[in-house]
Amino acid sequence: MENILPAYNDPLFSILLIVVISLIIALATYSWGLYKQQKEQGSLLKFLDKFDSSECALDTTDMPFESHMFKPLVLLSKAFENSGEYHKSISLYLYLIKNTSDNLEKFELMERLGNTYLHAGFLERARSIYVEILHKKPRNIKVLYSLGVVYEMMQEYDKAREVIEPLEMLGEDANTLTKFLELSEVKSDKKMSVKEKLKKLKKILKEEPNLYRQIISATLQLNTEEAWKMVDMKHLKEIIDILWFLPNSQLDLDIIKSNIQLSTLYYAKGYLQKPTAKSGIFSLDMLATVKQSGFEQGDLLFSYLCKKCKQSFPVSFNRCPNCMTINSVEVEEQIAKSSPKTNYSLL
Repeated sequence: MENILPAYNDPLFSILLIVVISLIIALATYSWGLYKQQKEQGSLLKFLDKFDSSECALDTTDMPFESHMFKPLVLLSKAFENSGEYHKSISLYLYLIKNTSDNLEKFELMERLGNTYLHAGFLERARSIYVEILHKKPRNIKVLYSLGVVYEMMQEYDKAREVIEPLEMLGEDANTLTKFLELSEVKSDKKMSVKEKLKKLKKILKEEPNLYRQIISATLQLNTEEAWKMVDMKHLKEIIDILWFLPNSQLDLDIIKSNIQLSTLYYAKGYLQKPTAKSGIFSLDMLATVKQSGFEQGDLLFSYLCKKCKQSFPVSFNRCPNCMTINSVEVEEQIAKSSPKTNYSLL
């Protein structure tokens, strides 16, 4: 035996000891990693069980899974989401997450699942999904933004602002988002006086001019006189629909008659009787010309395009309903046959 094992003072003994210790450490590390992975897998499955309920429209319990099914099922899930069949999309995402072994794919699918819950209006479920992802992947910028959207929609503005700090630490410019949240909070605060709200709105506009459309809309609801003082002809295209649908009671005729573009708008609308010069906006000039020629008065129809995702919507938005981008709305108008007069307003 003494001839097989080197003596303790032999250099080979030291080398052998180091090798044995290294093997033990490697084996222990591997075992711990395997145990941790299995524990996380079990924890994730347990977490997802909370969302697997009778609300799911597709029964995937006995459906066998094969790797080549992954991409087609992901595409099908997205198609269901785009068509508004959220429950079917949720069912498939849950099925894929539970049957996928790749962690990267799991978290990507969980993010998609959270987005589906968000679009479907299940805000608490979306929040739970995003928080679970961030526990494992705290540097995920897209999920941080989405979690902020959820808190904003739940009117939990303090928590929404807490999301901004990690975004800034990750190098994101969150100034516009900060001001957008501040604006949303001012609009929803029922305890704040009208005077305080107007002061804050003007301050936000000075610091973030890109929020002009939303601030004009909010100011018109508080004080019409102050709102008309803030109307800027450089931004007329941004608020043309808001001005078009204003009722007579909210018009400031002194300001309107002193401005060519506003005069043309309200002459085309039928609120002014005196013909005006060209405004520079094709649709308004066409309506004014038609009316001046004695033909039947026309109307304007509006649609709202997201400048980022290029989706078009029939109603205005502060955040794009599709991609959740702020300040991305582009107002598009087209001439239509005159509709019966109403006092409806976009405010």
